[in-house]
Amino acid sequence: MTSPRVFFYVQHLLGIGHLKRAAAIARALVEAGAEVDFVLGGAPVAGIAPPGARVVQLPPAIASDAQFTNLLDEHGDKVDERWKVKRKQALLDAFEAAKPDIVLLEMYPFGRRQFRFELLPLLDLAAAPFPKPVVAVSVRDILVDKGRMDRAREAADIINQHVDHVLVHGDPNLTRLDLTFPLAADIAHKLSYTGFVVERPPVVPGTADALDDRDDGEILVSAGGGAVGFPLLAAAIRAKKLTRHRHRRWRIVTGANLPAAERAQLDKLAAGDPDIAIEGFRNDFARLLAACHLSISQGGYNTVMELIATRCPSVVVPFAEGGESEQTLRARMLVERQVLSMVDPEFLTAGTLAAAIDGARPPAELALNLDGARQSAAQLIGAWKQRR
Repeated sequence: MTSPRVFFYVQHLLGIGHLKRAAAIARALVEAGAEVDFVLGGAPVAGIAPPGARVVQLPPAIASDAQFTNLLDEHGDKVDERWKVKRKQALLDAFEAAKPDIVLLEMYPFGRRQFRFELLPLLDLAAAPFPKPVVAVSVRDILVDKGRMDRAREAADIINQHVDHVLVHGDPNLTRLDLTFPLAADIAHKLSYTGFVVERPPVVPGTADALDDRDDGEILVSAGGGAVGFPLLAAAIRAKKLTRHRHRRWRIVTGANLPAAERAQLDKLAAGDPDIAIEGFRNDFARLLAACHLSISQGGYNTVMELIATRCPSVVVPFAEGGESEQTLRARMLVERQVLSMVDPEFLTAGTLAAAIDGARPPAELALNLDGARQSAAQLIGAWKQRR
């Protein structure tokens, strides 16, 4: 065999940021010649899987709320033990059918602990074949710090017992995993930094790659998948008339998961302003970022990295509900480096957002490795070749 088969497990629960990052890595693996089983545990998202990947859809699970209080099935019911048994068996059957050379888990055991009922059996099963597959974990650069040393100890023990490589999708020039994972030293021999995973925008004919000439661009407002984006989107619509950009075109991209009732409220807020367009989803979002005058968004990993890649002037309002600290920490690091402006979500109003919008400036240069998808694929395939 000249190319490996990769069994890539991904579980998104609330937004689609994890899924988008995983899809970019899966695409890079396919382009590098690997066969990819893209094993999805969240609600189906049309068109997310890269061409050439084989999609395996498990019985989907979603979060009940922003605090991840409960897991719900595709019918909106709380999952029970019978559902877990069915789901675990579906995952193990898929693994047996694939007979992979590489097993790649997105986030676990640094997160997704609710799914250890199926992932620990999967890791045990992966340890049995001969030759044993390479087992790796895909994780972003900043974790959510819950202050639970026992959970960190559990994660480190699982890594040392079951995992060969931990791919950290970041650049040590910005941050290192030990900033938010207190036992990083215990697994240091398994860590490697891939660079940030970025969906690179297409080059628009007749423009420079960075598209610095944005004078005639629109104001682009977005909220990731949209499930928790309403406060930001509503504040942005209210802020429009308070800013020096009140006469520009504003495009509001809500995300596919904004509840219908909240979309109706946004439509009502924007009524009467012909320069506000509200759209649910754009598959060319990176291109919009590359050409807009200013971006207003949450501070998720994917969006922030696309802002850096496109050198887009921006204001971010990090998502911080339920003890979420990752977006705020990354945003503050980038504010210090004059890459973006930030409004603390605790103080979000139309007035505070308008002030930040009017004060936003072009981003400072920041040299970061943004080739994380391709380098992740190269590291995985390199590890497989070395094991052979």
